[in-house]
Amino acid sequence: MEEKLSATGRRKQAVARVLLRPGRGARSVNGRDPKAYFGRDELANEIERPFAATGLGGEFDLIATVHGGGITGQAGAIRLGVARALVKADPAKRGALRAGAYLTRDPRAKERKKYGQPAARKRFQFSKR
Repeated sequence: MEEKLSATGRRKQAVARVLLRPGRGARSVNGRDPKAYFGRDELANEIERPFAATGLGGEFDLIATVHGGGITGQAGAIRLGVARALVKADPAKRGALRAGAYLTRDPRAKERKKYGQPAARKRFQFSKR
């Protein structure tokens, strides 16, 4: 097993740099505890899902640096980065991560605003007369 494993994850406008190193399961997001950083338990649990799918949760310490987007996009970016790093750690776990869709980058992004309209899909009110 390698000393340090790094990977990048992205979702919406968020970009996460993830570093996994052998340890006891400590987690850090931008130097803070994930539950304190995200403020919602479901987002803190989101970054734990790849660990749970592979059963490698207590074997690695996680250090994540994330910027851009909102907290939901940031949690998704960290999740992708963790999954990619775990594949580097143990390529045999790729099937379990693929089955959980943890290696798939979510392509959904904000749709651009169209000219002559107030928003991406919103239209000005139509007047027949």
